[in-house]
Parts: sequence; structure tokens; C-alpha cells
Amino acid sequence: MIKADVLVIGSGISGLSYAIKVSEQLPDAKIIIVTKSDEDESNTKYAQGGLAVVTDFQKDNFEKHIEDTMRAGDGENKHDVVEMVVKEAPARFNEIVEWGAQFDMKNGKFALGREGGHTENRIVHHKDITGFEIERALLQTANNSPNIEILDHHYVIDIITQHHVPGKELNEGDIHCYGAYILDEKSKTIKKITSKITLVATGGAGHVYKNTTNPTIATGDGIAFVARAKGKVSNMQYYQFHPTALYNKIDGMLFLISEAVRGDGAKLRTKRGEKFMQKYDEREELASRDIVARAIDNEMKISGDEYVGLDCREMNQEKFLEHFPNIYKKCKDEGIDPFTQLIPVVPACHYLMGGIEVDRDGQSSIKNLFAVGECTNSGLHGANRLASNSLLEGLVFGHNAAMKTVNLLLENHFNFDDLKAVPEWDEEGMKIMDEMVIISYLRKQLQEMMSDLVGIVRSNRRLNMALQKHQEIAAAVDEIYHYSILSPQLSELRNLTTVAHLIITQSMEMKENKGAFYNKDLA
Repeated sequence: MIKADVLVIGSGISGLSYAIKVSEQLPDAKIIIVTKSDEDESNTKYAQGGLAVVTDFQKDNFEKHIEDTMRAGDGENKHDVVEMVVKEAPARFNEIVEWGAQFDMKNGKFALGREGGHTENRIVHHKDITGFEIERALLQTANNSPNIEILDHHYVIDIITQHHVPGKELNEGDIHCYGAYILDEKSKTIKKITSKITLVATGGAGHVYKNTTNPTIATGDGIAFVARAKGKVSNMQYYQFHPTALYNKIDGMLFLISEAVRGDGAKLRTKRGEKFMQKYDEREELASRDIVARAIDNEMKISGDEYVGLDCREMNQEKFLEHFPNIYKKCKDEGIDPFTQLIPVVPACHYLMGGIEVDRDGQSSIKNLFAVGECTNSGLHGANRLASNSLLEGLVFGHNAAMKTVNLLLENHFNFDDLKAVPEWDEEGMKIMDEMVIISYLRKQLQEMMSDLVGIVRSNRRLNMALQKHQEIAAAVDEIYHYSILSPQLSELRNLTTVAHLIITQSMEMKENKGAFYNKDLA
């Protein structure tokens, strides 16, 4: 058994900024960060566009940012949370600059971009790899903190709560978290890591669909193991599809064509070269993501085409190369010249607005368990996330959760009597899964079902069909889980199955269309 004061699950902007803050306040606290892949592999790393923060108070203000966020979220946001995040943004942004993150400058000031849903230029960025730069700076700071230990290739199977104590009945109103069971992929052993405070910062669940902009690690792990522990999870019906991912015939992670490209003037066209966004919204290409994604989806259904085109041919080429060097390189590598050809794009699963319910301090419904970032329903995004508000959420809630954690650790009112009775992980009688093709098959079945029946546009009939198909897949996964030695692949499939069930059932409970959720039978 390994003991820590704080266990952080995930190494993106949320987990790292939180750990750094706790480390600065309590240099004697033992902080362990576990991440299931390399330490720098996270959704943060792939965030292209930037971070939304009011810095130019001559042209912009907090009220405009708040209004834009509420409008994008279709009024389902919590206004007090939106106000808190927007007003705390400059202070949190200044901190990551102090930690070494670099952002593009122009005439001695931060260069500001605009993305869909924003009424002013307020996006700070580092070319088109903003998340990569933030991840670099935060990792460097964390690795220089002597009381932070990062364990890579450590996969969390389940959090430890009272329901692991033999003979203990689970009281859903009084659940405590004591740490987690964690698979060390290198040694193939399952460790019991106990902690006074646990933070879940596991990101999204994009791979519940067959096409996503998320890295392969985004399998909804944190949401799933909190749901299994009877923690409150909500708003899972709100899944944002990014309008413009680079089309590829192969399913999986698609390359993101940043919304900032449309912010700089790119236009959407059909394969035949016709503009169409004017039919759907007066803001055209700068409408919020849910509107643009549904417009593209509808045009593809009308034409039968597999993609639409993003037209960058009339954009300033020098400016494009300066702002979007990686997008340009990726297009050229795929045989596409964005200055002479349309870039083929499709909507792809991008960002989950729902997740683990948390308060303003990131505290979940389970005691001593915090959660921050895309795995949460914080009240910031409502029914649809405003572009570039996600990195900001990680910083603000990471700070708040860290300050609350510090106070709890200083008070030190922790009762670990139950923990003594928590057993080590028992694999006796289990068998090694000798045919991984079964797991691959079930995962593909799940992703196909979710994409076809629970995608951008849903219907009552599709949702009922999805629930029936899900029951078949879940039964097969449960059977495998109960006789197999655990692997990351099996655990991910188990988690994706849990997440899919939450998305389907919470979609079926909806009585009206809001933001990213659209059921044609409710229109």
C-alpha cells in the first residue's frame, strides 16, 4: 500500500495546476500524480485555439465574456459560476505566465484571436499549439517541485470507498473516498494508493464515438469510476461536436482544424463550392459550435457527401502561416494545399459539457473527492461550451480545489478506520484475456452504435434502439470483466460502456432541445 496526502488522477491543465498550487502552499505534503499514458499525454496538449480571458479592457469587459458564455450555453449555465470563472481569469492566466507559459505578442501586448460565439477578440494563444505550450510549462514546474511525484503508465481501475469494506453497507448520502486501485502497466501489478484527498482530472470521453478530436486516452475513466461509486453525474446528454475536423476515411482520432481559422476569415462551402452558413445563422461561420456542426451535418445529409469544404483561399497567406503553421503542415502532408484547395472537414466528437457534479470548489458529492476539468459538470458550460473556455475552467477550478484542499489538510479531520479493512486487489482465479480481438470488437460495436444512434441529431426511436443494443454490449463486457485479469483495454471498454449508458439514458430524459443536445422529435 502506498500512502499520499493528495492523489491526483490525470496530468492535464487541471491536474497539474492543482498539484502545483497545493505543493506551493504545503511543501511538506506528499502529492502523487498518476497518468495512464506518458506524463504529457492529455486533452490539454491538443488544444489548438487558446485560452479565453479578458485582457484588453479598452475594447472588452467581463460582462461581454459572461454574456457570450451564457448565450453559447443556451442559458443552462450557472450564472454565478460563469461570473466567478470570467472574473478570476486574469489572475489565473497571469500565474501560468509566471510559471513559464509563453503566448503570442503583438506591439508589446498579447495577440488576441476570436472564435465562434465570442463578440470580441479575447483568445490568447501560442500559434496553433496553445495547449502543448501550457502543458510544457506546467509539467516543467511540477517536475521541479520536490513533493510532487508523477507516475506514468498507471491506470486507475476504481476509486476506493466504503463499498470496498467487507460487510459495510453503502450509504449514498455519506460516501467517502480513500484513494484508488491502480494498475501499474510496467510491473503488471495492481497497487492500492490511499490518500486524504483525491482529485479526478481525467478529461473527456471522446472515444465513446468512432470519430473524435480527442487523443486515445479520452475514454471517460473518471466519470465512469465515480458513477460506479454512486457519485452524482449529470448533463451527459450534452456532447459537443467540433464542426471542423480534417476528414479521414479511417475512424479514430481526427486532426482538429481550429475554430480560430474561421475566426480569421475561412468560409464553409459544399463540395461544389456553395456557401451555406447564411441559411442557418446570421453570424454564419462565427455561430456557436452546436449550430455550425448541425448545419454541416444537415448539408452532408442533403447532399450525401462525406464532408464539406473549408475555404481558406482568400485568406492572407502570410498571416495564415504565422498563426496556423501546424494546420498548414498537416494539410500539406495529406496532399492538400489550403491556398488553392478546399480543406475537407467533418464534425467530430469534441467536448463533453456534463460529468461529475461539483461545486465552486470542485468538491464532488463524494467526501474528500474533488474533480476538475472536462470530466465535470461545473455549471460553467451549460448546454454548450463557448470556445476556449475549457483551459480557463481547468485553471480556475484547479485553483479553487487546491485552496479548499489545503484548508482540509491543515484541519486534518480525516477518519481512516474503514481503510484498514479495505483489501488488496484480488485476482485469484482470474484468467489472462487471450483474445483481445473480442475487446476490440465490442469497443467498435459500441462506438458505431453511439455514432449512428446518439450523434449530433438524435430521435426517440434511435435512442430506444441504442439502449437495447447497449444492454447486449454491457452484458458481454460484464461477463468478460468477472473472469479476466484486468488490462487497460478491458478497463477502458468497461468505462466507455458506463459512459455510453449515461449519455443514452440522460438523453432519453430530455424534454426540450438545448445547446448541443438535439432530438428531432422535440423540435
